[in-house]
Amino acid sequence: MTRHTLAIQGMHCQHCVKRLTEAFGKVPGVTSAHVTLSPPEAHIESDGPVPIESLDRAARGAGNYSVSVPPPGPIPTAPSHNHAEHAPPDEKKPSLYPLGLIVAFIAGTCALTTLVRGEWSWHTLMLDFMAGFFLVFSFFKLLDLRGFADAYQSYDILARRSRPYALVYPFLELGLGIAYLIRWQPTITSAVTLAVMLIGSVGVLRAVLDKRAIRCACLGTALNLPMTTVTLVEDLGMAAMAAIALVWSH
Repeated sequence: MTRHTLAIQGMHCQHCVKRLTEAFGKVPGVTSAHVTLSPPEAHIESDGPVPIESLDRAARGAGNYSVSVPPPGPIPTAPSHNHAEHAPPDEKKPSLYPLGLIVAFIAGTCALTTLVRGEWSWHTLMLDFMAGFFLVFSFFKLLDLRGFADAYQSYDILARRSRPYALVYPFLELGLGIAYLIRWQPTITSAVTLAVMLIGSVGVLRAVLDKRAIRCACLGTALNLPMTTVTLVEDLGMAAMAAIALVWSH
């Protein structure tokens, strides 16, 4: 039995731990793998010597990670994403300002276009806002689809059980945005929106109630948004608008 202890670079959260544990476990010869976040290291047991290149290749295949033989002495702890003061220097601190600004831009643009068309109605304004919301939010998620899926799986109840759902979700939002924009099958579109938003709000509610300081994935990984009650209001607000649209469509 051979034991290896390796330092890992690039870890951020418990999902990283899970992905790396699975990746190391698939390396030929490895019998067990135990990965820790603090300190960021892997304890590997194998039937015989396993080249570090093979382990590094497995880590890189699991994401933006790499491994190395740790120097003598304590291994520095991984930067924590649970507290803004421990965020890496190249990552902005969590802030809700971008979210508020984007929502304000969408609402303002929809109000302006509604006024210019001379067709002012709350129904039209709401549908245009929902179209803009889904189109813009799906855009940010698609900037880093894999990173979004990683973050989304940390709290969404369906994404935790199915990574394909996490990967498909931005495209689902894109489809809903287009459907609202062209007014395609309003009843079906609003029913799907209501279901998706209510299911999504469950995971957000759990994270908020547990006071888990995690990253909100509603705008992907391009912006560092904290998970707060604002995210819950966002999901429930969209669900409420979908319910109103359902009533109007009948």
